[in-house]
Amino acid sequence: MTALVLEGRLDAAAASSLWERTMRAASAPVAIDISRVTYCDGAGAALVLAAAARARAAGGGEIIGASEDVGAVIALTRKGGEAAATGQVVARPPESLALVVGRGAVNGARGMGDSITFLGEAISATVLTVLRPWTLRWDDTMRHAEEAGTRALPLIVMLGFLFGLILAFQSAIPMRQYGAEIFVANLVAVSVFRELGPLLAAVILAGRSGSAFAAEIGTMKVNEEVDALTTMGLDPFRFLVVPRLIAAIAIMPVLIAAMNLAAVAGMSTVMMSLGFPLVAISNQVVSWTSMGDVIGGVAKGMVFGAVVAGIGCARGMRTGAGPRAVGDSATSAVVGGIVSIVVLDGIFAVIFYLMGW
Repeated sequence: MTALVLEGRLDAAAASSLWERTMRAASAPVAIDISRVTYCDGAGAALVLAAAARARAAGGGEIIGASEDVGAVIALTRKGGEAAATGQVVARPPESLALVVGRGAVNGARGMGDSITFLGEAISATVLTVLRPWTLRWDDTMRHAEEAGTRALPLIVMLGFLFGLILAFQSAIPMRQYGAEIFVANLVAVSVFRELGPLLAAVILAGRSGSAFAAEIGTMKVNEEVDALTTMGLDPFRFLVVPRLIAAIAIMPVLIAAMNLAAVAGMSTVMMSLGFPLVAISNQVVSWTSMGDVIGGVAKGMVFGAVVAGIGCARGMRTGAGPRAVGDSATSAVVGGIVSIVVLDGIFAVIFYLMGW
């Protein structure tokens, strides 16, 4: 029987250029000889199968000389074509539990290693910048501080006022049963200064700035601008990470102060509507809170700011390829930042309790 010989690479480009000639030659009762084919992908396998089907109608169509790799590709393509023709879905064989657990452990260890590496490099770059402040990119730092702080102040004030309002209303209901509504001022002030002010300010920072940091650096990563910095001998951490870290840490006391004042204003509005004078409210706040409450909240908030900025930058530096990579990095930065804030707040609560603070 006459053989139709195909040779060389049967990839998408070759299959496109050879398709018409191969189909004309396969109209006769010939065998399809692919012993000289060195490479074959899905498009090449489709060409071989189509030629075999055309030759089979004329009395030929045998596929001969296939190597092991080429034969596997053709068999897989034939199986997929038969499943598509019958409306079936070729299911991937289930993975074993050991494979799933092992892959998860390896990915977790790799992610932990990347996080530790990022933490070390970020701390090293930050310490060097603090020791040599003239190397800090002040323009970038001020721009990030403005975006994270100044532009967030309206949102901070609005949420703080509403939160103080809601807390005061909800606390006044049970306190009224004992005639102790005046102590609502103490309750709201202490809870906001110690816990809720830093926590809410950090959550807002994570939602606004943490995601923005991840998206900005992730876009630069996708566009290979980070690699360009490395190629030019410039440290990406000093250019991209350190200004954002310092800006987030420096702006957190301002955000916390605005949150605290707005919450106290909201609480005072409720208390005044209940008939208490402003001087009585201020006396309760001053007598039941101390500078230590404010300083402790601000210290926690600065740690929260560093964590939020670090996670955002880390997610941005680890952005992969593809159209969804930047969005995934921004989402993981927000989620990771909020979870880390809550965990750290619990740790601080235990530490302050043990210290008697």
